[in-house]
Amino acid sequence: LLPSGESGAGKTVNTKRVIQYFATIAASGDKKKEEQPGKMQGTLEDQIISANPLLEAFGNAKTVRNDNSSRFGKFIRIHFGATGKLASADIETYLLEKSRVTFQLKAERSYHIFYQIMSNKKPELIDMLLITTNPYDYHFVSQGEITVPSINDQEELMATDSAIDILGFTADEKVAIYKLTGAVMHYGNLKFKQKQREEQAEPDGTEVADKAAYLMGLNSADLLKALCYPRVKVGNEYVTKGQTVQQVNNAVGALAKAVYEKMFLWMVVRINQQLDTKQPRQYFIGVLDIAGFEIFDVSS
Repeated sequence: LLPSGESGAGKTVNTKRVIQYFATIAASGDKKKEEQPGKMQGTLEDQIISANPLLEAFGNAKTVRNDNSSRFGKFIRIHFGATGKLASADIETYLLEKSRVTFQLKAERSYHIFYQIMSNKKPELIDMLLITTNPYDYHFVSQGEITVPSINDQEELMATDSAIDILGFTADEKVAIYKLTGAVMHYGNLKFKQKQREEQAEPDGTEVADKAAYLMGLNSADLLKALCYPRVKVGNEYVTKGQTVQQVNNAVGALAKAVYEKMFLWMVVRINQQLDTKQPRQYFIGVLDIAGFEIFDVSS
């Protein structure tokens, strides 16, 4: 199945309906899935359906024409056994819009997850991530809109949190997902200044770096050193390279985008591990949900 159309036409919503339909009518009827400790919080059909809210939280955002626009493509295969019963599923994703992590146009918003976390529905997240509930405190997520009338970020956070559990992520993995998301927000607040009488950049305070490094399990001094004095390989040797303020800021943006994308792709791998039941499968139905067509002032 190939839903197509411009942004906001309903491709993602129809994809969800199709998946819910097939997952429900082809369910094995055996609600007791073999449980593994700390995993398998839901039936296979529950898990297939729960993959959507989790991927939407991290991969969908408000654009000019669509409040819940998919900023990545996904191909979902639902596998069936010889008798037509649901056997397993897998998801492939394409072209996550990394640039949105560090930049948004005026009428747009970054990925939903940032605003869900700051909605304060789960105050323990605010404390754990060392953040406030005000998106304007974080440059990377406040260059456009911060609220969307058609979206209740508090309710969506609970749906995202529940989906993580249903999909069998461990408690440590769940904490790591939130911490990496928080670290990306802190990256946007890192400040650097030029050393006197030279072009070399140096940190303008270390408080933000301390928070970001803590959330990523890094040493703060090592993080700042790697940004300001990266090691590059020349021939067979590594040498330390100086960086200007602009170069360091570019490196911070690249790091934030890379961390976010790697986390997103890792979540897809983990979801696929959970949806792969090892049951015999004979047929599959595939649904391709691509990003819509939309004209932007600045294209990503």
